[in-house]
Amino acid sequence: MEAGQIIILNGAPRSGKSSIAAAIQETFEGVWINLGVDAYALATPPRLRPGIGLRPGGERPDLEVFVSGLYAALYDAIAAHSRLGLNVVADVGHHDAYSRPLNILPECARRLAGLPVLFVGVRCPIEEILRRRAAGGAGTPYVIGTDDDPTPLPVRLWQEEVHKPGLYDLEIDTSLLSPHACAEAIRDRLMAGAEPTAFPTLARRSAS
Repeated sequence: MEAGQIIILNGAPRSGKSSIAAAIQETFEGVWINLGVDAYALATPPRLRPGIGLRPGGERPDLEVFVSGLYAALYDAIAAHSRLGLNVVADVGHHDAYSRPLNILPECARRLAGLPVLFVGVRCPIEEILRRRAAGGAGTPYVIGTDDDPTPLPVRLWQEEVHKPGLYDLEIDTSLLSPHACAEAIRDRLMAGAEPTAFPTLARRSAS
């Protein structure tokens, strides 16, 4: 059985990852399962939330002890789906800005060794991120800017930390492209046939 394609979308909250994942599910051929951070949060016990969505800054070291295991379980599930011939798109926000380094991303890459993985950096300028956060209104779950604090620290930390080390097979800017245009760019990269190198390189870092 041929392994299913895996697409990992990595970026800050409100960068547009979920919309791209939905566009992929809508327009790509075959069965595409979304196993991203939002879907995983629904399966995470409330006492451990936000789980793998824990923000940069080391603000909840009591939850950090669970994060590595949660990520490992998620990526093992992604691998299992792929090995059964199912395509997977996963929107995540990897960073290593915990109270101490956890080096989760290289270990996650190791768990997908031998499987077809395209690692996509989803970028968006902080000004647009702030605009999208504010557009949610008073009921939004996201931290938003105020007159006293127009660029809150959690937003800045996401922008600074989520793209480290910045090793991708493809990068897209959602301030310039619609979700469907981003999906088309990802399709074009897959169709080009060049062997993705980001996750194998990251996996070697785990081994070292």
